[in-house]
Amino acid sequence: MFAGVLLLALPFCAAERASSYAGSTVVASYPPAGATNTAIDYYFPDASQVGYPGPTPTGAEPEAIFTAIPFAKVENAFPLSRPNSADGGLDSTFNVMRYWGNLSPMYSVKSFGLPDASPIIPEGCGLNAVHLLMRHGARYPTSDSGLAQFATEIHSAASNESFSVRGDLEFLATWTYKLGAEILTPFGRQMLFSNGVAFRYRYGELLNAFTDLPVFRTTSENRMVDSALNFAAGFFDVNNYHSDYNQEIIIEADNFNNTLAPYYVCPNSNSEDIGYFGDIQASKWANVYLQAAQTRLQTMVRGFNLTISDLVNMQEMCAYETVALGFSKFCDLFTEEEWEGYEYYVDLGFWYSDGPGNPTAASLGLGYVQELVARLTQTPIAVWNSSTNSTLDSSNITFPLNQPIYADATHDSVIANIITALNFTSLAANGPLPTDHIPPNRSYIVSQLAPFSSQLVAQVLSCSASGDPTHIRFILNDAVMPLTGVYGCMEDPNGLCALPSFVSGMQERIGQIDFAHDCFANYTMPNPDNIVDGRYPG
Repeated sequence: MFAGVLLLALPFCAAERASSYAGSTVVASYPPAGATNTAIDYYFPDASQVGYPGPTPTGAEPEAIFTAIPFAKVENAFPLSRPNSADGGLDSTFNVMRYWGNLSPMYSVKSFGLPDASPIIPEGCGLNAVHLLMRHGARYPTSDSGLAQFATEIHSAASNESFSVRGDLEFLATWTYKLGAEILTPFGRQMLFSNGVAFRYRYGELLNAFTDLPVFRTTSENRMVDSALNFAAGFFDVNNYHSDYNQEIIIEADNFNNTLAPYYVCPNSNSEDIGYFGDIQASKWANVYLQAAQTRLQTMVRGFNLTISDLVNMQEMCAYETVALGFSKFCDLFTEEEWEGYEYYVDLGFWYSDGPGNPTAASLGLGYVQELVARLTQTPIAVWNSSTNSTLDSSNITFPLNQPIYADATHDSVIANIITALNFTSLAANGPLPTDHIPPNRSYIVSQLAPFSSQLVAQVLSCSASGDPTHIRFILNDAVMPLTGVYGCMEDPNGLCALPSFVSGMQERIGQIDFAHDCFANYTMPNPDNIVDGRYPG
């Protein structure tokens, strides 16, 4: 039985009147006003000026992707306090963090259908190159989210004498809104730094094959730049990363072509009835799974009507406060079943807005797939019919084709677009997704696909004595992907596909996707929406 049930019989005079500041926004003010470091060079010289570094010999580059058996898994989210559900205790095996969808911290997925496959390079194969597509780290909510509005409504209600709270909601009497907007949280910075360290351990040996400095890419948004730099600091070194590679920052704004933020050149993906169709579908499910929570929690507050949207905001507040502040009292307001409901709420939103169920999804991921094929074949892009940036991608300086390591930073929705464009059909195996119940054994779970600091890795392998690249496979958050949806790729227990077959299959997929139609044509969503490949029917 969860906390709060026994309070139903109590008179409401036992409730707590809210303080006048309840729901108000709190803003940090560091560094202190007037503080400067203008004298830093004189009083605080850097290490190169101080000298006396001690011994500095460097060892061999690690290659744990060959030798680390068992493979190191991502299991926890230290230093965050693990939250509990309303009907769980400290010893519960139910991990609330795993049910936050795209707001979950990345964890190692067990399997996407190849239970015996490992990220470790298969026996008899060598590693030629690796392509990393990563999501930024944990952030504050976006500026247009409903969380700040929820806080404003609580603050407004708290000014009325009729407003009071008790039981599990008693904390709202003194709660304040402490979340910023858009930028990385401290935990978000740590995630990308740790990912950089881990990537160096797994793939560092490939640095020996470089003849020039690597070019890694990100977009111009603050959290994207910070994610890329924190990854680089972990991968290279905090003292030297700025000189060990070249960081390309692609403008993320209206009318700028950018495969890592393609939605700015795809109008249909920003329309309410097409691009945000997932919100419509997810809201139908919210009205189902949150009914009991609405009834239960409304008994604990007077002077404020809790809507279904408020409850969704409260579940999101749990996730955002935890990754920003380390802990949130909103988490244990909801039962395990309600957290499972929230997870599916996010799945619906992504499926129908960014994934297999949206007619713009494959087109949004098309540009990156074209870049991937160019890199794999070391052939410049010749046709500019997507979100590719012809200025940057035509240059061998900003878009080199011979790197052993590629690293691109992007957003959760774009990862969903790209895995749709790559035609990972195993993820869409039980779609379209219903809006009135959670289907059993579903294959599309966003916390496994695009959580904070998500990583999609393509390993280019030589599985013959020649040493030339012969195969490719994809690893999403440490689980190997089946490639049976790619034309020409056969079923393989290690997820391997012959490289020529994969390239041919991707070229066919590229030819099937009509960016001009899907992004610019005047059409409405199919009803019912039975799309499962991210393309408009027909």
